[in-house]
Amino acid sequence: GLVVPVIRDADRKSMADIEKSINDYAGRARENKLTIEEIQGGTFTITNGGVFGSLLSTPIINPPQTGILGMHKIEQRAMVENGNIVARPMMYVALSYDHRLIDGKDSVRFLVTIKELLEDPTRLLLDI
Repeated sequence: GLVVPVIRDADRKSMADIEKSINDYAGRARENKLTIEEIQGGTFTITNGGVFGSLLSTPIINPPQTGILGMHKIEQRAMVENGNIVARPMMYVALSYDHRLIDGKDSVRFLVTIKELLEDPTRLLLDI
């Protein structure tokens, strides 16, 4: 079944530290060695259906969390730039959230920030 370990204080960790945590949790999840404390208390989930070939989905919130961001497969898609059709890597993202706690305007701002960070990951990777 679905196992969602919690990366505590992710907002204070570097991308490298988050990656280490993900790799550690993934390995221990495959071996059924996560503790109850490691899978409780989360507030937001990021799910990657792209590794299974998903192009688009509507992720379902894991109660009692407030939101979930679904990331999907990157594929070359036709785009128009300066009147020319060019192939560009594209990925759909989907955000589900509890509207009782999160305003729609704030969720759109969040998605725009995610888009900008994915288009220029230097800021994210260098903690700028």
